[in-house]
Amino acid sequence: MVELAPSILASDFAHLADEVRAAERGGGTVIHVDVMDGHFVPNITLGPPMVKSLRKVTSLPLDCHLMIENPDDFIPAFADAGADWISVHYEACRHLHRTLELIAQHDMRPAVVINPATRVNFLVEILPMVHHVLVMSVNPGFGGQSFIPNALTKIRRLAELRQEMGLGFRIEVDGGVAKDTIARIVEAGADLLVAGSAIFDNGNAEENARELLGLARQASGLKA
Repeated sequence: MVELAPSILASDFAHLADEVRAAERGGGTVIHVDVMDGHFVPNITLGPPMVKSLRKVTSLPLDCHLMIENPDDFIPAFADAGADWISVHYEACRHLHRTLELIAQHDMRPAVVINPATRVNFLVEILPMVHHVLVMSVNPGFGGQSFIPNALTKIRRLAELRQEMGLGFRIEVDGGVAKDTIARIVEAGADLLVAGSAIFDNGNAEENARELLGLARQASGLKA
């Protein structure tokens, strides 16, 4: 099933609860939270206090994407704040297997992220451990970037590996997910779609989310 995960990075933080509820009414079923530390990526954004606040205004899964160094040090805090899913970067984890185990030990769904320059085949050994794989289709750090087409090749490869290995992990895509790219992304095999600017930029989050999800479902062969 294709799902839409609105990314609050692009939302109006002064009206965050209203923005989240509007995206949910439009069909969003997961809330994506981008966490950046100014070291692993050149930006600083949100942390556990924001997750704790979000937990009060939505019952949807909170999908926390940790674009940070030393993620192991912060996993317990995100668990305490109410995070449901935690994704960590292959490129940031010295001992990725251990980090994924730590996430699971804190009763959250573990996931791994790969940057545009990282090959899918590097993940084969840990694919049985993860709830989802997040393919970055832009270089992480800022919203509003253009989709990198080579991400489609990675999505297809992950879909092949999922079938070959008999696994059930989800394939998530983040970066440049918009009206003109979403069909190709879904056709390649993605089923979790992170969208920020395409949902929140013009103040019509509910309408934008509904339109994006409709396009995604059409591409997946489902009724919108």
